[in-house]
Amino acid sequence: MAGAGLLLATLLVASVQAATPPDSPATAAPAKRPKICLVLSGGGARGAAHIGVLKVLEQYRVPIDCIAGTSMGALVGAAYASGMSIPEMDAITREITSELLFKERPPREELSMQRKAEDYSLLFGPEMGVVGTSLKFPKGVVTGVQLETMLRKLSKVKGYQKFDNLAIPFRAVATDLVTGKAVIFTEGELANVMRASMSVPGAIAPAEMNGMILVDGMLTENLPVKTARDMGADIIIAVNVGTPLLTRGQLDSIFGVAGQMVSILTEQNVQASLALLKPTDILISPELGTYTTADFDALAKIALVGEPATEKVATQLAKLSLPPSEYAALRQRQTVALAPDLKPVDEIRFDNLKRVNPETLQATMETTVGNPIDQDVLDRDLRRIYGLGDFEHIKYSLIDQSGRRVLAVDAIEKTWGPDYLRFGLGLSSDFSSQSSFFNLAASYRKTWINALGASWRTGVQFGYNNAVVSEFYQPLNPEGTYFVAPSVSFQSFPVYLYQGRNNISSYTLNSGLVGLAVGTQFKEYGELRVALVGGNLKPKLDTGTPLLAPDNTRIDQGAVSTTLFLDRLDNVNFPRSGWRLGANVFSSSTALGADVDFNKGTIEGMAAYSIGEHTFNLSMKAGGKLGSNALPAYSWFQWGGFLQQSGYKTGQLFGDNLAFGRLMYYKRMMKGTLLDGAYGGVSLELGRYGVPLLPEAPTGLLTSGSLFIGTDTPIGPAYLAYGRAADGNQSFYFLLGRAF
Repeated sequence: MAGAGLLLATLLVASVQAATPPDSPATAAPAKRPKICLVLSGGGARGAAHIGVLKVLEQYRVPIDCIAGTSMGALVGAAYASGMSIPEMDAITREITSELLFKERPPREELSMQRKAEDYSLLFGPEMGVVGTSLKFPKGVVTGVQLETMLRKLSKVKGYQKFDNLAIPFRAVATDLVTGKAVIFTEGELANVMRASMSVPGAIAPAEMNGMILVDGMLTENLPVKTARDMGADIIIAVNVGTPLLTRGQLDSIFGVAGQMVSILTEQNVQASLALLKPTDILISPELGTYTTADFDALAKIALVGEPATEKVATQLAKLSLPPSEYAALRQRQTVALAPDLKPVDEIRFDNLKRVNPETLQATMETTVGNPIDQDVLDRDLRRIYGLGDFEHIKYSLIDQSGRRVLAVDAIEKTWGPDYLRFGLGLSSDFSSQSSFFNLAASYRKTWINALGASWRTGVQFGYNNAVVSEFYQPLNPEGTYFVAPSVSFQSFPVYLYQGRNNISSYTLNSGLVGLAVGTQFKEYGELRVALVGGNLKPKLDTGTPLLAPDNTRIDQGAVSTTLFLDRLDNVNFPRSGWRLGANVFSSSTALGADVDFNKGTIEGMAAYSIGEHTFNLSMKAGGKLGSNALPAYSWFQWGGFLQQSGYKTGQLFGDNLAFGRLMYYKRMMKGTLLDGAYGGVSLELGRYGVPLLPEAPTGLLTSGSLFIGTDTPIGPAYLAYGRAADGNQSFYFLLGRAF
């Protein structure tokens, strides 16, 4: 995976710029001096060195009359051309991280409860589209939604612009994926143009603009010298931050070879551009050493590298220097101080929707008609809409029509939808034959079956737990506040009874249930549902003593199940902030066809709090009978295993009630780009489990703890751990995915 991550990082960074052919005349050369154009190359995170170059150019009072950039060069160039100062760029650069740019999913706290519920399943990876009998895949690992949020901060002017009318005339380069030719942007919305310029094929989804499919301009003109010359430049200051080719020794994997192929294509067009430079032009090549195109967490350090490289050509720069007063007047004209836009929005319009109900999207937005645009709020709105899972890309534009302001949200529905397939895997082992389990899962989901957003999900699972579960989810209003959800399920799962650490009996519990739930959503906070459930359960003895299934007969079930679930965790696998609370009351009633009357209650909760990279996580779970009727043995609680009384085997603890509490501490030792990172931690666990069913079972207050390391993987969390109980029970654990 390290090699794959390196390739993805390399691709994510080898940036691209998009544009339309120039159709306006070049800006006239300044009077009495040569026209100087700055050319900024692509290079991913290495392109932050352009900022250091600009600092020194300002120190030497070198006038910049036009800018042409590709990829990261277009990003820095557009910011400067639109009137942003160096200190403003520095401030934004300090905010940028790999995690910020490439984790597109909105903060988990803002997701709908349906999306949050998926996090507790075995399912992993992106959804694949199902079209007829074929599968379709996303166009890139990320779509650029999060990236565009940052780009809007870097664009000092908003709305559609003629780039010759910016504070400094500007061009950006991209590549037409259909024709393979360079595309030069002379107009457009700067944030969209910058995003198109960074559409690295396979990593960031292509940008579709003006009928073209656009990817990174590095493929055709990574150092746009010709573009600058076409703008009328007399003198070009070219800054090349491209990644050098790998050495023979570095070409030791398929990822190195694949990355080298892209670098060769880029290097060829860079060399062609360098050949166009004249003796009067200036070339600056910052010595970036081991900094890679993926080092977005080091942008502030990389920016500094541009300064000494520029100082090396100080003699040439001094010849271009303007007198202090003249340069100050020029920079005053080129630096834009934006007044707040207080004009209210008169209409919010959703373009290009074919399946999704616009009323549903409007209900998710905090931006409202009658109020001015708050950029931070609108950015959150766009991320939240993207987080619904129905769109491959989303952007917006502000349109003034007949004195009315229209916020036009362009939400592009997934071309690989609306039916989706996902897979899942879970593995749990304590390195003994009795307690090693695995599950394989698949889920097929149909969305937007009707205008209210009905969905139908069917899941299958094989292994430790075997199941087929199907639910039709029907919102009752466009906002999704109320819903009805009929379901059917067939499940088969094992129950093991232990005497000490020895498994003396095993059973298979087979169930078939139908249900009808009604409920309400508390937006992104939680859900309350009440379900009428009926069916049957049949415990089957596999080995040992028939304690759970003395007569091996079918048990009829009929009940009302009431569930409240509130979830504000920022992450399910390794939460660093937030909380979760769940409660269920299962009321079995002979009046509903059940064989036994009983009430079972369960409550669980979790809260996480972090100080820097240090996290404290407090969890609890409790359950037992409600009322005087005892719980039948088939509904007792089974517990034990990693983080569930660590040291004991999975399912070793069995009782008619439980009370469990756990305090965890973990520290994030390494941050991830697309994933959350790696952690090391400890846990302290206390529990009590009622009257044991078998003699020699652990009783009283049980104390245990664990040491673990864990990390995100593409198929879910992975743990390697050691657990030990106060009575001497101990186990080593390996878990991959959400095992159960």
